[in-house]
Amino acid sequence: MPRPRHPLISALVAPFAPRSLAALLHALLAAPLALLGLVLVPAGLAVGAVLSWTALGPWLIALTVRGALGLGGIQLGLMRGLLGESVDPAGRRSGPGAFGWRRAVLGDPAGWRAVGAALLAPLTAVLPLVAVLVCYVYGLLALAHPVLRNWNYYTLRGPDGSVRRVSLQIYGVEFDSWPRWLVVVAIGALLVLLAPWLVRRAGAPHRLLLRALLGPSAADTRIRTLEETRAHAVDDAAATLRRIERDLHDGTQARLVGLGMHLTLIRELITHDADRDRLLAVVETAQGNATQAVTDLRHLVRGIHPPVLDQGLETALATLTADAPLPVTLRTEIGRRPSPALESIAYFCAAELLANAVKHSGATRVSVAVATDDGPGGAVLRLSVRDDGRGGAVVGAGSGLTGLLGRIRTVDGTLTCESPAGGPTVVAVRLPCPPPSGAHPRHQ
Repeated sequence: MPRPRHPLISALVAPFAPRSLAALLHALLAAPLALLGLVLVPAGLAVGAVLSWTALGPWLIALTVRGALGLGGIQLGLMRGLLGESVDPAGRRSGPGAFGWRRAVLGDPAGWRAVGAALLAPLTAVLPLVAVLVCYVYGLLALAHPVLRNWNYYTLRGPDGSVRRVSLQIYGVEFDSWPRWLVVVAIGALLVLLAPWLVRRAGAPHRLLLRALLGPSAADTRIRTLEETRAHAVDDAAATLRRIERDLHDGTQARLVGLGMHLTLIRELITHDADRDRLLAVVETAQGNATQAVTDLRHLVRGIHPPVLDQGLETALATLTADAPLPVTLRTEIGRRPSPALESIAYFCAAELLANAVKHSGATRVSVAVATDDGPGGAVLRLSVRDDGRGGAVVGAGSGLTGLLGRIRTVDGTLTCESPAGGPTVVAVRLPCPPPSGAHPRHQ
């Protein structure tokens, strides 16, 4: 196992670490690429506008817009390959035939956003280039000033005819002699050490511009999220139907078949005047099968929609936490009652998180809090489950949180998990709670 570096050594090698050199290379490549777009895209649009009275003009404008999209794709690929920041490119429209393609390109908002990115990118791409120039070029030159001053100098003649060499002079102050050149070396070392941080920060506006104009729009993101949640809802419904079918076939159906066989046997025993003890044994077995079949059906119904939810989420969570094998503290502050769908999602989230705490965390206590808040964006149902276990829970690591996140996203909800090593683990679920469209059903 490699020994960890000393912080001082890490700071000294940071300017020339692979990540820092990749950011430097990105700054050197992004600026020329942005300048190329600034030249080609306006030129293509201008020529297309001049020729718009001919058949060639719209085609040239469409090719320019599609070229801006291609240039934006190169910029995103450069950012992904060198900086490790992945941005999904906006979807491109297309149509049947050449004229359908041209119509789709000219009416594609993503293409015109790419044109805007080509026009604005030089303003932001120049910032990291300036940071590279200041930190790496001037910083290294200042750091090497004691050596370079012997070759890089100019001569000055005094009034008395004397000649002297001057390498660095600022506002009449020369920095060639000891100990003044130490100031230059110190500034150079500081610039080089700060280079990774300054280049990264200077490139932030450029990355934000590319992400905003070349990435998917809010509508595209919303559509993609809806497609993912719809697919998850379909898969979840199919899995639920398979589970119900399996439970009915392997459990309830088998017990009911056994019940029928025992009733047939009872009838035969009665017909043949069998002894009382044997008849009672068969009756007891049939009764046990009937009771177990009813229990299985109740568990099955509870897995689909717990009847206790008809009495409200507070009562359902109180019943759930009372049956938990760990001590559970429940706190509820629910004002207006949520819709049945939100109550069901919150209930199953609490059930899954409690099951995770029991099976995987090694916790001794669990606390559950649920409340409704009225914020600027509307009412929100918040569910928080905290345990004092070992921690280390991660969404997507087989803990069941991924499935919960998929279910929550079907109603635009969010899930966050804070679980440092050693605990505690806090999982927070946030569900938008719009006002109900009609009266909420309540069962007496």
